[in-house]
Amino acid sequence: MKPPDLSPSRLRFAASCHALLLPSVLLLLTFIYLPVVWAFLKSLYEFEVGSPARFVGFANYLEYLVNDPPTWPSVFNMFLLTAVGVFVRLSFPLIVAKLIHSLPYERTRYLYRIAFLVPIVVPGVAVQLLWSRMIYADYGLLNEFLRVVGMDGWTHSWLNDPQTALVALMCFGFPFAGGFEVLIYYAGLSAIPESVNEAAALEGCTGVSKFLRIDVPLVLSQLKLILVLTVIGGIQGFEGILVLTQGGPGFETMVPGLWMYYNAFSFQRMGYACAIGVLLFVAILGLTLLNLRYFRSAEEVQGGAT
Repeated sequence: MKPPDLSPSRLRFAASCHALLLPSVLLLLTFIYLPVVWAFLKSLYEFEVGSPARFVGFANYLEYLVNDPPTWPSVFNMFLLTAVGVFVRLSFPLIVAKLIHSLPYERTRYLYRIAFLVPIVVPGVAVQLLWSRMIYADYGLLNEFLRVVGMDGWTHSWLNDPQTALVALMCFGFPFAGGFEVLIYYAGLSAIPESVNEAAALEGCTGVSKFLRIDVPLVLSQLKLILVLTVIGGIQGFEGILVLTQGGPGFETMVPGLWMYYNAFSFQRMGYACAIGVLLFVAILGLTLLNLRYFRSAEEVQGGAT
């Protein structure tokens, strides 16, 4: 084995590289890692902001997992919403990206990419308020459409009815062709070598068959990325639910992230909220590691094939 180069010039170069990385490392420690460690430690205490903390050990965890009524309904809602989110983000945007990529002219493809990118600029809260006030309201677009087609009996107060509130949240964002996902998939499809497409055409593999057998396996890296981001967002996200339903009616649309928020800023139970946050962190970390371990990327598929 060749010994490492320890010449003065090499050491000075290494020291300068470490010096350039130091500010980023300090910022990560200050704003990412230290708050995580603080949350772990404070989850063992019962305290309010400005009041003395009382050590309670794992009592916060035990209360949340065993004695808190909203826990398991909220966990069920979280996994159901996350599962639906995974399905729609791994399918609809990919189909839209394939349709755009199949257009014959580059200028047309460019215009469609811009059209799907523009909604990203709109603040998420504004979109949620539009759905709440214009689509799901008592006299919103959905109910008015049902009245026009003679289905008055189907009209609902969609976000206030316990039987429809969760389903309404699942349908938020229809037709589910988010601009970010479309661009990610489009980039993956564009990276497929032209020789692969030509070989598929020579073999008679076209249309849906080519999409399923060639395109999808070659964009597994993009699918893996979207899967990780969707799982993380589904477990820790609650902003849309806070705007649309506030977790109601009752606890029908409650999720752990929103219950953590209420305990921290409405009930002032900071230690209890930290315990919920730690459990969410563990769930996200575990699912992300499983995904990285068992969901193969396109490079891994090609490496295994060779």
